[in-house]
Amino acid sequence: MARITRLIPISVAYPEPNDNDNTRYLTFCRIEADDGTVGWGEAITMFPGSTLATERLVGEMADIVVGRDPMENVDIWRKLKAQTWWYGYRGGAAAFALSCIDVALWDLKGKLLGQPLVNLIGGAHRERLPALASTHAFNSSIEFEAERHGRYVREQGYVGVKVGMGKRGDARLGYEFDRDVEFVRLLREAVGPDAQIMIDRGQSLPWTVSDAIRRTNAFEEHGLTWIEEPLEPTDARGFRMLRPHVKTLIATGEREWDARGFAEVIDSGNVDVVGCDIGRAEGITGTLKVIELVEHADVWFNSHAWSSAVNTAASIALSASTPRCLVQELKPDENPMQHELVDEPLVQRDGWIEVPRSLGLGVEPKASVLEKYRFK
Repeated sequence: MARITRLIPISVAYPEPNDNDNTRYLTFCRIEADDGTVGWGEAITMFPGSTLATERLVGEMADIVVGRDPMENVDIWRKLKAQTWWYGYRGGAAAFALSCIDVALWDLKGKLLGQPLVNLIGGAHRERLPALASTHAFNSSIEFEAERHGRYVREQGYVGVKVGMGKRGDARLGYEFDRDVEFVRLLREAVGPDAQIMIDRGQSLPWTVSDAIRRTNAFEEHGLTWIEEPLEPTDARGFRMLRPHVKTLIATGEREWDARGFAEVIDSGNVDVVGCDIGRAEGITGTLKVIELVEHADVWFNSHAWSSAVNTAASIALSASTPRCLVQELKPDENPMQHELVDEPLVQRDGWIEVPRSLGLGVEPKASVLEKYRFK
Protein backbone atom coordinates (compact mmCIF):
# COMPACT_ATOMS: atom_id res chain seq x y z
CA MET A 1 0.00 0.00 0.00
CA ALA A 2 1.42 3.35 -1.07
CA ARG A 3 1.64 6.34 1.24
CA ILE A 4 1.89 10.03 0.46
CA THR A 5 5.20 11.43 1.66
CA ARG A 6 5.34 15.01 0.38
CA LEU A 7 3.06 17.80 -0.84
CA ILE A 8 4.69 20.87 -2.40
CA PRO A 9 2.92 24.00 -3.77
CA ILE A 10 4.59 25.73 -6.73
CA SER A 11 3.22 29.02 -8.07
CA VAL A 12 3.97 30.59 -11.45
CA ALA A 13 3.47 33.94 -13.17
CA TYR A 14 3.53 33.88 -16.97
CA PRO A 15 2.62 36.01 -20.01
CA GLU A 16 -0.54 34.79 -21.77
CA PRO A 17 -0.56 35.44 -25.55
CA ASN A 18 -4.30 34.69 -25.69
CA ASP A 19 -4.82 37.56 -23.23
CA ASN A 20 -2.66 40.26 -24.84
CA ASP A 21 0.44 38.90 -23.05
CA ASN A 22 -0.93 39.95 -19.68
CA THR A 23 0.55 38.20 -16.65
CA ARG A 24 -1.54 35.39 -15.25
CA TYR A 25 -0.96 33.34 -12.09
CA LEU A 26 -1.38 29.66 -11.21
CA THR A 27 -0.56 27.48 -8.22
CA PHE A 28 0.51 23.89 -8.92
CA CYS A 29 0.60 21.10 -6.39
CA ARG A 30 3.16 18.29 -6.49
CA ILE A 31 2.25 15.21 -4.44
CA GLU A 32 4.77 12.38 -4.06
CA ALA A 33 4.20 8.81 -2.88
CA ASP A 34 6.74 6.70 -1.02
CA ASP A 35 7.62 4.79 -4.19
CA GLY A 36 8.57 8.05 -5.97
CA THR A 37 5.40 8.35 -8.07
CA VAL A 38 4.30 11.98 -8.47
CA GLY A 39 0.87 13.49 -9.05
CA TRP A 40 0.26 17.02 -10.32
CA GLY A 41 -2.62 19.43 -9.72
CA GLU A 42 -3.37 23.06 -10.45
CA ALA A 43 -5.48 25.99 -9.25
CA ILE A 44 -6.26 29.00 -11.46
CA THR A 45 -5.45 31.59 -8.80
CA MET A 46 -5.30 34.59 -11.22
CA PHE A 47 -3.86 37.34 -8.99
CA PRO A 48 -0.68 37.75 -6.88
CA GLY A 49 -2.41 37.92 -3.49
CA SER A 50 -4.72 34.98 -4.05
CA THR A 51 -1.79 32.98 -5.41
CA LEU A 52 0.32 33.59 -2.32
CA ALA A 53 -2.63 32.76 -0.07
CA THR A 54 -3.31 29.52 -1.95
CA GLU A 55 0.31 28.44 -1.77
CA ARG A 56 0.33 29.02 1.99
CA LEU A 57 -2.93 27.09 2.45
CA VAL A 58 -1.72 24.15 0.37
CA GLY A 59 1.36 23.95 2.56
CA GLU A 60 -0.71 23.98 5.74
CA MET A 61 -3.08 21.32 4.40
CA ALA A 62 -0.15 18.90 4.04
CA ASP A 63 -0.79 17.56 7.54
CA ILE A 64 -4.10 16.07 6.37
CA VAL A 65 -2.61 14.61 3.19
CA VAL A 66 0.84 13.29 4.09
CA GLY A 67 0.77 9.71 5.37
CA ARG A 68 -2.53 8.87 3.67
CA ASP A 69 -3.12 6.17 1.07
CA PRO A 70 -3.65 7.87 -2.36
CA MET A 71 -6.49 5.42 -3.04
CA GLU A 72 -8.46 7.28 -0.36
CA ASN A 73 -8.44 10.52 -2.34
CA VAL A 74 -12.16 11.27 -2.01
CA ASP A 75 -12.03 10.87 1.76
CA ILE A 76 -8.99 13.16 1.83
CA TRP A 77 -11.04 15.69 -0.18
CA ARG A 78 -13.83 15.49 2.39
CA LYS A 79 -11.48 16.03 5.31
CA LEU A 80 -9.79 18.98 3.61
CA LYS A 81 -13.15 20.55 2.86
CA ALA A 82 -14.28 20.02 6.44
CA GLN A 83 -11.17 21.75 7.79
CA THR A 84 -11.75 24.87 5.69
CA TRP A 85 -15.28 25.65 6.91
CA TRP A 86 -14.03 28.52 9.07
CA TYR A 87 -12.24 30.41 6.29
CA GLY A 88 -13.55 28.84 3.07
CA TYR A 89 -17.31 28.53 3.37
CA ARG A 90 -18.63 28.34 -0.20
CA GLY A 91 -15.38 29.30 -1.88
CA GLY A 92 -12.35 31.55 -1.88
CA ALA A 93 -8.68 30.66 -1.55
CA ALA A 94 -9.59 27.49 0.33
CA ALA A 95 -11.32 26.21 -2.83
CA PHE A 96 -8.20 26.97 -4.87
CA ALA A 97 -6.08 24.97 -2.44
CA LEU A 98 -8.56 22.10 -2.34
CA SER A 99 -8.76 22.09 -6.14
CA CYS A 100 -5.06 21.73 -6.85
CA ILE A 101 -4.57 19.09 -4.14
CA ASP A 102 -7.55 17.08 -5.38
CA VAL A 103 -6.40 17.10 -9.02
CA ALA A 104 -2.94 15.96 -7.94
CA LEU A 105 -4.43 13.12 -5.90
CA TRP A 106 -6.42 11.84 -8.88
CA ASP A 107 -3.31 12.05 -11.06
CA LEU A 108 -1.28 10.13 -8.48
CA LYS A 109 -4.02 7.52 -8.07
CA GLY A 110 -4.23 6.93 -11.82
CA LYS A 111 -0.48 6.47 -12.11
CA LEU A 112 -0.37 4.04 -9.20
CA LEU A 113 -3.28 2.01 -10.61
CA GLY A 114 -1.96 2.13 -14.16
CA GLN A 115 -5.12 3.87 -15.44
CA PRO A 116 -5.95 7.14 -17.22
CA LEU A 117 -8.17 9.62 -15.38
CA VAL A 118 -11.11 9.03 -17.71
CA ASN A 119 -11.25 5.38 -16.63
CA LEU A 120 -11.10 6.29 -12.94
CA ILE A 121 -14.15 8.54 -13.25
CA GLY A 122 -16.26 5.91 -15.02
CA GLY A 123 -15.10 5.85 -18.63
CA ALA A 124 -15.34 7.98 -21.75
CA HIS A 125 -18.75 8.60 -23.27
CA ARG A 126 -16.79 9.50 -26.42
CA GLU A 127 -13.14 9.38 -27.41
CA ARG A 128 -12.84 12.92 -28.79
CA LEU A 129 -14.54 16.29 -28.46
CA PRO A 130 -15.19 19.19 -30.86
CA ALA A 131 -12.55 21.86 -30.23
CA LEU A 132 -13.52 25.52 -29.79
CA ALA A 133 -10.94 28.32 -30.03
CA SER A 134 -11.38 30.42 -26.89
CA THR A 135 -9.53 33.73 -26.72
CA HIS A 136 -9.85 37.42 -25.90
CA ALA A 137 -10.21 40.37 -28.26
CA PHE A 138 -7.54 42.99 -27.56
CA ASN A 139 -6.65 44.80 -30.81
CA SER A 140 -8.27 48.19 -31.45
CA SER A 141 -9.31 47.13 -34.98
CA ILE A 142 -12.47 45.01 -35.10
CA GLU A 143 -11.53 44.03 -38.65
CA PHE A 144 -8.21 42.67 -37.35
CA GLU A 145 -9.92 40.78 -34.54
CA ALA A 146 -12.58 39.27 -36.81
CA GLU A 147 -9.93 38.08 -39.26
CA ARG A 148 -7.68 36.75 -36.49
CA HIS A 149 -10.50 34.63 -35.12
CA GLY A 150 -11.55 33.59 -38.60
CA ARG A 151 -8.14 32.02 -39.19
CA TYR A 152 -8.61 29.73 -36.21
CA VAL A 153 -11.51 28.15 -38.07
CA ARG A 154 -10.35 28.41 -41.68
CA GLU A 155 -6.68 27.54 -41.20
CA GLN A 156 -6.48 25.58 -37.95
CA GLY A 157 -9.76 23.69 -38.17
CA TYR A 158 -11.51 24.74 -34.94
CA VAL A 159 -15.28 24.23 -35.02
CA GLY A 160 -15.86 27.78 -33.85
CA VAL A 161 -14.68 30.62 -31.64
CA LYS A 162 -15.51 32.07 -28.25
CA VAL A 163 -14.56 35.73 -27.99
CA GLY A 164 -14.14 37.51 -24.69
CA MET A 165 -15.29 41.13 -24.74
CA GLY A 166 -14.39 43.69 -22.09
CA LYS A 167 -10.91 42.27 -21.62
CA ARG A 168 -7.52 43.93 -21.16
CA GLY A 169 -6.17 45.56 -24.31
CA ASP A 170 -7.45 48.10 -26.82
CA ALA A 171 -10.40 46.29 -28.40
CA ARG A 172 -13.02 47.87 -26.11
CA LEU A 173 -15.69 45.50 -27.35
CA GLY A 174 -18.90 45.47 -25.34
CA TYR A 175 -19.08 49.24 -24.85
CA GLU A 176 -20.62 50.52 -28.11
CA PHE A 177 -23.70 48.76 -29.48
CA ASP A 178 -23.23 49.46 -33.20
CA ARG A 179 -19.53 48.58 -33.08
CA ASP A 180 -20.22 45.35 -31.20
CA VAL A 181 -22.84 44.24 -33.72
CA GLU A 182 -20.55 45.13 -36.62
CA PHE A 183 -17.80 43.03 -35.04
CA VAL A 184 -20.08 39.99 -34.79
CA ARG A 185 -21.17 40.51 -38.41
CA LEU A 186 -17.52 40.64 -39.52
CA LEU A 187 -16.75 37.63 -37.34
CA ARG A 188 -19.47 35.58 -39.04
CA GLU A 189 -18.04 36.51 -42.44
CA ALA A 190 -14.55 35.50 -41.27
CA VAL A 191 -15.45 32.12 -39.74
CA GLY A 192 -17.96 31.10 -42.41
CA PRO A 193 -21.60 30.07 -42.24
CA ASP A 194 -21.24 26.84 -40.26
CA ALA A 195 -18.83 27.71 -37.46
CA GLN A 196 -20.06 28.24 -33.92
CA ILE A 197 -19.82 31.70 -32.36
CA MET A 198 -19.90 32.26 -28.62
CA ILE A 199 -19.66 35.73 -27.07
CA ASP A 200 -18.49 36.28 -23.49
CA ARG A 201 -19.51 39.69 -22.10
CA GLY A 202 -16.56 39.99 -19.76
CA GLN A 203 -17.12 40.92 -16.14
CA SER A 204 -15.81 44.49 -16.44
CA LEU A 205 -18.77 45.51 -18.62
CA PRO A 206 -21.80 46.87 -16.74
CA TRP A 207 -24.59 45.77 -19.10
CA THR A 208 -28.16 46.36 -17.97
CA VAL A 209 -30.88 43.84 -18.71
CA SER A 210 -31.93 46.02 -21.64
CA ASP A 211 -28.35 46.08 -22.92
CA ALA A 212 -28.12 42.30 -22.67
CA ILE A 213 -31.41 41.76 -24.49
CA ARG A 214 -30.64 44.26 -27.24
CA ARG A 215 -27.12 43.02 -27.89
CA THR A 216 -28.00 39.33 -27.73
CA ASN A 217 -30.91 39.78 -30.16
CA ALA A 218 -28.62 41.66 -32.56
CA PHE A 219 -25.87 39.03 -32.27
CA GLU A 220 -28.44 36.30 -32.93
CA GLU A 221 -29.01 37.73 -36.40
CA HIS A 222 -25.52 36.49 -37.26
CA GLY A 223 -25.85 33.00 -35.78
CA LEU A 224 -24.96 32.91 -32.10
CA THR A 225 -24.47 29.59 -30.30
CA TRP A 226 -24.45 31.07 -26.80
CA ILE A 227 -24.08 34.30 -24.87
CA GLU A 228 -21.89 33.94 -21.79
CA GLU A 229 -22.47 35.87 -18.57
CA PRO A 230 -24.51 38.60 -20.29
CA LEU A 231 -25.20 39.82 -16.75
CA GLU A 232 -23.43 39.46 -13.42
CA PRO A 233 -24.00 35.89 -12.16
CA THR A 234 -25.57 37.23 -8.95
CA ASP A 235 -28.30 39.02 -10.94
CA ALA A 236 -30.89 36.23 -10.80
CA ARG A 237 -33.73 38.67 -11.42
CA GLY A 238 -31.99 40.03 -14.51
CA PHE A 239 -31.45 36.53 -15.92
CA ARG A 240 -35.15 35.76 -15.40
CA MET A 241 -36.03 38.90 -17.35
CA LEU A 242 -33.53 38.08 -20.11
CA ARG A 243 -34.58 34.47 -20.65
CA PRO A 244 -37.89 34.98 -22.55
CA HIS A 245 -36.37 37.60 -24.85
CA VAL A 246 -33.50 35.59 -26.39
CA LYS A 247 -33.32 32.47 -28.53
CA THR A 248 -29.68 31.53 -28.02
CA LEU A 249 -28.28 29.41 -25.20
CA ILE A 250 -27.36 31.29 -22.02
CA ALA A 251 -24.08 30.34 -20.34
CA THR A 252 -22.89 31.14 -16.82
CA GLY A 253 -21.31 29.45 -13.80
CA GLU A 254 -17.61 30.14 -14.25
CA ARG A 255 -17.47 32.12 -11.00
CA GLU A 256 -19.18 29.52 -8.81
CA TRP A 257 -17.09 27.65 -6.27
CA ASP A 258 -18.89 24.48 -5.16
CA ALA A 259 -21.74 22.09 -5.92
CA ARG A 260 -24.11 24.07 -3.72
CA GLY A 261 -23.51 27.23 -5.73
CA PHE A 262 -23.88 25.40 -9.03
CA ALA A 263 -27.11 23.78 -7.81
CA GLU A 264 -28.56 27.21 -7.11
CA VAL A 265 -27.62 28.44 -10.59
CA ILE A 266 -29.07 25.37 -12.30
CA ASP A 267 -32.23 25.33 -10.18
CA SER A 268 -32.93 28.94 -11.18
CA GLY A 269 -33.82 27.69 -14.65
CA ASN A 270 -31.88 30.59 -16.17
CA VAL A 271 -28.86 28.71 -17.52
CA ASP A 272 -28.43 26.37 -20.50
CA VAL A 273 -24.62 25.98 -20.43
CA VAL A 274 -22.91 25.57 -17.06
CA GLY A 275 -19.32 26.79 -17.08
CA CYS A 276 -17.09 25.11 -14.51
CA ASP A 277 -13.34 25.35 -13.85
CA ILE A 278 -11.75 22.42 -12.03
CA GLY A 279 -8.99 24.75 -10.87
CA ARG A 280 -11.39 26.62 -8.59
CA ALA A 281 -14.51 24.43 -8.25
CA GLU A 282 -12.94 22.02 -5.74
CA GLY A 283 -11.05 19.96 -8.28
CA ILE A 284 -12.08 16.80 -10.08
CA THR A 285 -14.11 15.53 -7.12
CA GLY A 286 -16.04 18.80 -6.95
CA THR A 287 -16.57 18.95 -10.71
CA LEU A 288 -17.95 15.41 -10.81
CA LYS A 289 -20.67 16.62 -8.44
CA VAL A 290 -21.41 19.50 -10.83
CA ILE A 291 -21.65 17.14 -13.80
CA GLU A 292 -24.16 15.02 -11.89
CA LEU A 293 -26.30 18.13 -11.34
CA VAL A 294 -25.98 19.07 -15.02
CA GLU A 295 -27.06 15.64 -16.20
CA HIS A 296 -30.01 15.57 -13.81
CA ALA A 297 -31.24 18.94 -15.12
CA ASP A 298 -30.53 18.17 -18.81
CA VAL A 299 -28.48 21.31 -19.29
CA TRP A 300 -24.97 21.47 -20.80
CA PHE A 301 -21.56 21.20 -19.14
CA ASN A 302 -18.67 23.37 -20.34
CA SER A 303 -15.22 23.11 -18.79
CA HIS A 304 -13.43 26.44 -18.44
CA ALA A 305 -9.96 25.11 -19.26
CA TRP A 306 -8.10 28.39 -19.68
CA SER A 307 -4.91 27.86 -17.72
CA SER A 308 -2.31 25.06 -17.95
CA ALA A 309 -2.07 21.67 -19.61
CA VAL A 310 -2.77 20.09 -16.21
CA ASN A 311 -6.19 21.74 -16.06
CA THR A 312 -6.85 21.03 -19.73
CA ALA A 313 -6.03 17.32 -19.47
CA ALA A 314 -8.39 16.86 -16.53
CA SER A 315 -11.06 18.99 -18.20
CA ILE A 316 -11.03 16.95 -21.39
CA ALA A 317 -11.48 13.72 -19.43
CA LEU A 318 -14.37 15.20 -17.46
CA SER A 319 -16.03 16.63 -20.57
CA ALA A 320 -15.68 13.31 -22.37
CA SER A 321 -17.25 11.44 -19.45
CA THR A 322 -20.68 13.03 -19.94
CA PRO A 323 -23.11 13.20 -22.87
CA ARG A 324 -24.01 16.75 -21.74
CA CYS A 325 -20.98 18.47 -23.29
CA LEU A 326 -21.12 20.44 -26.56
CA VAL A 327 -17.48 21.48 -27.08
CA GLN A 328 -14.07 21.63 -25.44
CA GLU A 329 -12.59 25.12 -25.16
CA LEU A 330 -8.89 25.44 -25.99
CA LYS A 331 -6.55 28.42 -26.12
CA PRO A 332 -5.55 28.58 -29.82
CA ASP A 333 -2.29 30.56 -29.61
CA GLU A 334 0.79 28.78 -28.31
CA ASN A 335 1.47 29.74 -24.71
CA PRO A 336 3.92 28.82 -21.93
CA MET A 337 1.58 26.79 -19.74
CA GLN A 338 0.17 24.66 -22.55
CA HIS A 339 2.98 24.20 -25.05
CA GLU A 340 6.18 24.84 -23.09
CA LEU A 341 5.15 23.13 -19.86
CA VAL A 342 4.78 19.58 -21.22
CA ASP A 343 6.59 17.45 -23.80
CA GLU A 344 3.39 16.54 -25.65
CA PRO A 345 0.98 19.48 -25.65
CA LEU A 346 -2.74 18.80 -25.94
CA VAL A 347 -3.60 20.08 -29.40
CA GLN A 348 -6.67 19.74 -31.61
CA ARG A 349 -6.54 18.23 -35.06
CA ASP A 350 -9.15 18.92 -37.73
CA GLY A 351 -11.50 20.37 -35.12
CA TRP A 352 -11.21 17.52 -32.59
CA ILE A 353 -9.30 16.98 -29.35
CA GLU A 354 -8.58 13.41 -28.25
CA VAL A 355 -9.15 12.19 -24.70
CA PRO A 356 -5.78 11.65 -22.93
CA ARG A 357 -5.09 7.96 -22.45
CA SER A 358 -1.74 8.04 -20.67
CA LEU A 359 -1.67 7.21 -16.97
CA GLY A 360 -3.29 9.69 -14.60
CA LEU A 361 -3.89 13.05 -16.25
CA GLY A 362 -1.61 12.11 -19.13
CA VAL A 363 0.64 15.17 -18.84
CA GLU A 364 3.82 15.76 -16.84
CA PRO A 365 4.93 19.35 -16.07
CA LYS A 366 8.61 20.10 -16.62
CA ALA A 367 10.48 21.22 -13.52
CA SER A 368 12.63 23.57 -15.61
CA VAL A 369 9.58 25.41 -16.96
CA LEU A 370 7.98 25.72 -13.53
CA GLU A 371 11.23 27.18 -12.23
CA LYS A 372 11.51 29.55 -15.21
CA TYR A 373 8.13 31.09 -14.42
CA ARG A 374 8.26 30.63 -10.65
CA PHE A 375 6.35 33.30 -8.74
CA LYS A 376 8.32 34.14 -5.61
